[in-house]
Amino acid sequence: MAQQILVTLDGTVHDPDVPFLHADDLAAVRGDGVFETLLIRSGRTRRVGAHLDRLERSAAMMDLPEPDRDAWQSAIEVAEKEWSVAGGDGEAWLRLIYSRGRESAPDAGPTAYLVVGAVAERVRHARSEGLSVVTLDRGYSTDLAETAPWQLLGAKSLSYATNMAALRHAEQQGFDDVIYLSSEGAVLEGPRSTVVTVTGKTLATPPPETGILPGTTQRAVFDIAEQEGWTTATQTLRRADLVGADSVWLISSVTLAARVRSLNRYVMPTSTTDDEFADLVDRAICVD
Repeated sequence: MAQQILVTLDGTVHDPDVPFLHADDLAAVRGDGVFETLLIRSGRTRRVGAHLDRLERSAAMMDLPEPDRDAWQSAIEVAEKEWSVAGGDGEAWLRLIYSRGRESAPDAGPTAYLVVGAVAERVRHARSEGLSVVTLDRGYSTDLAETAPWQLLGAKSLSYATNMAALRHAEQQGFDDVIYLSSEGAVLEGPRSTVVTVTGKTLATPPPETGILPGTTQRAVFDIAEQEGWTTATQTLRRADLVGADSVWLISSVTLAARVRSLNRYVMPTSTTDDEFADLVDRAICVD
């Protein structure tokens, strides 16, 4: 299996085992930056345009300089090629990292680099076996994004400590993953995924106005679903809507589609559309 690949925005390939970040880089010191994670499948990086769009949006929310889209595109192509040359013939994740740069050298500009690595077995298991999920209180109202924009809700920030703490808490309680709820009980998102319900031929997901990250994979799935005769809806969902759906899925760029096998220890029934929906996601990720 290929080792990880590290590429800077100028296209230079670095040794991933050699220290790279300065100790005062604000990515490490304060989590002051943004990131995106893409999937490499069959030798191609998927949904590049959508992820660069979201990188630009997140950077703007954090008052970072506008990303050089052409440079990111070129660096992605270098990383993709290096992964293939290094023997990475399976699926890989490709992460874009863009931070404010060094605390001691603010005039030096942002830090920007890409890392590629093999998709973990945990991901393959989630796709094939589904997930046991617990709902957790996110601790804020659905109107917080509008009333407190400095909270950066909806930006893909490097400040991920709370999300990782939620996942550790879930694991300690015997669950695989989390669905956040607002203080009103509205369904929000997972720490690293978008929530989608399937009821008959209707797909539904929570609205981004509630302060969740707009999902690139969810958008691609809804686009292709609409073309194929499905109904899609962006609407407020509650726990009862999850339990009442034919199936509930956690959607993300690398895991793709993971069915919620159980919710708060309630075993969710299997649905006749499970395979159809998973196939829909597989095909959607390949549309650029």
